[in-house]
Amino acid sequence: MRIAIADDTASVSEGLRRIIEESGEHKVIWVAKNGVEAVDLCHKDTPDLILMDLIMPVMEGVEATRLIMAGSPCPILIVSASINKYAPQVFSAMGFGALDAVNTPTIISGGIVAGKEALLSKIDTIAQLTIEKNPPKPRSLVSKLTASSRVLHRSKNPLIAIGCSAGGPQALQEILSCLPSDFSVPIVVIQHIDELFSREMGDWLNMQCSLEVKIANNHDLPRGGVVFLGGTSEHLVINSSQQLEYTKDPIELVYRPSVDVFFQSAIKHWKGDITAMLLTGMGRDGAQGLLDCREQGFYTVAQDKKTSAVYGMPRAAAKLNAAVDILPIEKIANKLIELYC
Repeated sequence: MRIAIADDTASVSEGLRRIIEESGEHKVIWVAKNGVEAVDLCHKDTPDLILMDLIMPVMEGVEATRLIMAGSPCPILIVSASINKYAPQVFSAMGFGALDAVNTPTIISGGIVAGKEALLSKIDTIAQLTIEKNPPKPRSLVSKLTASSRVLHRSKNPLIAIGCSAGGPQALQEILSCLPSDFSVPIVVIQHIDELFSREMGDWLNMQCSLEVKIANNHDLPRGGVVFLGGTSEHLVINSSQQLEYTKDPIELVYRPSVDVFFQSAIKHWKGDITAMLLTGMGRDGAQGLLDCREQGFYTVAQDKKTSAVYGMPRAAAKLNAAVDILPIEKIANKLIELYC
């Protein structure tokens, strides 16, 4: 990958450059000392990936991310000291389209670089997502259910399943903050996010929503008034007891946690109605699962292009004709209220 670095600290930029060059798989094409430089250089030479610091002079990383994604969009990975400390800024940057975040690698005793492998792992994952052009149609993980077996449960026990990635935090905030405190349908969210700060994301959403937002635990039962958020790099699924559960399988998937895996587990095990939604995000995770939901007669929604920070996952769903409705983000909460209130 052709990688760019935006960081105001020369020693950090040099450390990142060395890690990238020594990997033997990527190269650094330019380094910016602040957000203004990053926006200008990205316009002149758009890289495959930008490593973006959050705290910089002249223009900080959140605003630089916003301007880059609006003018010269490309994958952005937030790389900053103590991403937990700056969680609100991380979520704001992800709302504008940043894909993920990781702590800046640091040198510890003996010249060992702490955090190097985590950074390279994030870069490799993003590389796999960006080079994925025309993959084969994913194999459905669920057996086909007969129409009669599903109709028995359509009038009761509803569940809302939401999948999102880049841009997801802001999209979720816009939807969830509009739902009333007495909204009685359980919601489960699969957001591509590092488990190191998934709890901070839950706290951040809690401050802006009247519903309770909590990290899902093994054996939680989805219940009304609560939004359950996948909180680890393992897949979140619904098991045969209709409980939430984490699993490593399928282990080969790039997307962790996978929206497809959750949607398909819900189809297989949830004894009730399902409304499945696919919001902004890079790649195509969730598109096949959304199609599976539609084919079972469930209501499905994809976010529209105009309001998506990254029109990847919902675009893949639209191409499969997986969505019953394609809606702007500001209309999705009203649709849920119309359906269930």
